[in-house]
Amino acid sequence: MRYRNLHVRVSVAALALFALCPLSVLSLTPRNVPDGVRLAVDKGRVDPIQEVNLTVVLKMQNRAAFDKVLEELYDPASPIFHQWLTAEDTEKYTATPQQFLTVKNELVQQGFTVLSEDPHRLWIRVHGAVATVEKAFQTELHNFSYNGVDFQAHIRDAQLAGPAGDIVDAVCGLERHTSKPHLKYVVNPVTGKQLVKKPISSKKDLTAFAGSLTDAPLTVSATELWGDGYDAAYYTGLQYGANGKTAAFTPLQLRAHYGLTSLVSSGYDGTGQTIALVEGYGYPEAEADANEAATLFGLPALTSTNFKVVYPQGAPINPNAAADTGWDTEIALDIQSAHSIAPGAKIVVVASAGQDNEDQIDSLNYIINNKIAKTVSSSWENDGEYISGKLEEEAFSDVLAIGVAQGISFQFSSGDGGDDGLGTPMGSVEVPANSPYATAVGGTSVLNNPYGTNQIVTGWGNLYVYLYDNGPDIPWGGYFNGGAGGGQSLYYAKPTWQKSLPGTWRMVPDVSALADPYTGFPIIITYTGKQYGEVYGGTSLASPIFTATWAIADQYKGAALGQAAPAVAALASGDITDVVPPPSSINKYDVSGLIYTYSGGGCCITPYTAAQIFTKAEDYNNEPEDLSLYSQTQFLSAMWDVPGENNRFYLAVSFGTDSSLTVTDGWDNVTGWGEPNGLPFIQGVTGRKTGALLEKK
Repeated sequence: MRYRNLHVRVSVAALALFALCPLSVLSLTPRNVPDGVRLAVDKGRVDPIQEVNLTVVLKMQNRAAFDKVLEELYDPASPIFHQWLTAEDTEKYTATPQQFLTVKNELVQQGFTVLSEDPHRLWIRVHGAVATVEKAFQTELHNFSYNGVDFQAHIRDAQLAGPAGDIVDAVCGLERHTSKPHLKYVVNPVTGKQLVKKPISSKKDLTAFAGSLTDAPLTVSATELWGDGYDAAYYTGLQYGANGKTAAFTPLQLRAHYGLTSLVSSGYDGTGQTIALVEGYGYPEAEADANEAATLFGLPALTSTNFKVVYPQGAPINPNAAADTGWDTEIALDIQSAHSIAPGAKIVVVASAGQDNEDQIDSLNYIINNKIAKTVSSSWENDGEYISGKLEEEAFSDVLAIGVAQGISFQFSSGDGGDDGLGTPMGSVEVPANSPYATAVGGTSVLNNPYGTNQIVTGWGNLYVYLYDNGPDIPWGGYFNGGAGGGQSLYYAKPTWQKSLPGTWRMVPDVSALADPYTGFPIIITYTGKQYGEVYGGTSLASPIFTATWAIADQYKGAALGQAAPAVAALASGDITDVVPPPSSINKYDVSGLIYTYSGGGCCITPYTAAQIFTKAEDYNNEPEDLSLYSQTQFLSAMWDVPGENNRFYLAVSFGTDSSLTVTDGWDNVTGWGEPNGLPFIQGVTGRKTGALLEKK
């Protein structure tokens, strides 16, 4: 089950070449200098006295045997299927005691301080100055910037000095990427400010916040007419929201959407399971905020018996670090959404003292070595594969592989930027969601069907365009408001459980859940001593939703199911909701318009279909802007009366237009195999199809 391929690292500049002539790319010489070094602007050397942490991962002594065992652990036909390795079992495959001591001694001799070490000899975590790092690994560390992303990387191939260098497989921390939460919220396109942020100072305010939520963003066909004596426009289409509201699913509505209501009421609510949430910093009001939301929405309280925060590297030096960086909102969203789906599960927040890749890999190691949980959610990524390097890729993948062999499922958000603007046939995947030992969670939009009873699920991808009296215009803030990430790995070969998919490389995502902020999820959060009610989306929401669902599946099985991705890929039709383009019968209600332009006593009438509104809107210089790279031709759209704008314009919002990524029947690079659908999904992944709901164990 060894899925890396060291001969496929390519740069963004090589993507088009890869599409046309993949064999030429495969012949590239492997290096461990990140591709980002060749693409980015070099901002100079890192200060040599700056202190950093590194996680040094050692080579396994018998990787082939480990891979074979790992393959069999996930093969239903194998006699050891789901007979997970213990931590002690892994010592048969990790470095020998002598090899481990050789690497440790070399690191100490080079001037590093050992912070912690794996008792099963996979990794060593050390601390030292940048000058020590450069000398020990025979390279230089520089700061770089690429497309607004700042990161650190080495500029020459790095190898630990001495005989120990041949024992090291990977290092996390030579490359330094900031772990970014995948949060999205609805903004007022004029002001750029967050739209749903209601101060709560009383129970009345709390009740009003709950009362303002709706799961019905689309209502029946609406028409509006503008005119200033010269130009006029007549737009028709579905209406988003009601009375200016945005849409948000309450916890009970969200649970119902995923078919979990009867399961939870029957006791399959995650009882006996633990969900680990990998976060940055932690924030002190997390439990109080979650309990305010629990009271509001009728959920059980979090207490010391079912909620805990742990700090693997110690509490952060700055107690306001989470609030300063946005991690407090991420933590609130993760806790409250996971608790909504699996209210009986214990939640452990694993909060790092920082927010870069090395901090997070240490948290993952902590979860594995301390047996914290069997299902783990990480709503963040460490920049795209196109700027990452071998040493970071391998460090995450080696650690995740050990956890997967012990029956842990690691979920990672697939990203919120679609194809990250690359516009290539391969899309763009994030680290470490791209690992074949991770379950990558994509995003969907969930809308009510104004002409039927069932909800409509589309891939998540929002464009928005102003609708004025003289035609559609592109907002100053841009027209792409986010969409689920996905695509084809440039590094990892396709795992066996993706054998039915095209190509030869790992495909992302594997599964999906609600992520669209226009159909988002409400949370309660404290800023500077005051509580607010807010609505969020992003694949930061999708990951904990699916992770909590997987905890219910573990409970239903009565044992850990291990990595989710292979089980999801093996599901039969009907055991998962395949997300497909919306039916053509709905599209006739998309936004359309007639523009009346008066000039010199004459009149010109210009019709606009929905496709034209979203592909021919004018830019700031009154020139048509071709948005054709958004390749989803079958999508939904609606008009939204932006609150506070007094009908100066409407906003046309699209649902299911995710950059060059496209939703199709079966697996696709926006939603993976689809969304969980309650009991059929739970029974499908557990193999317990002996009737309806079973008596709780």
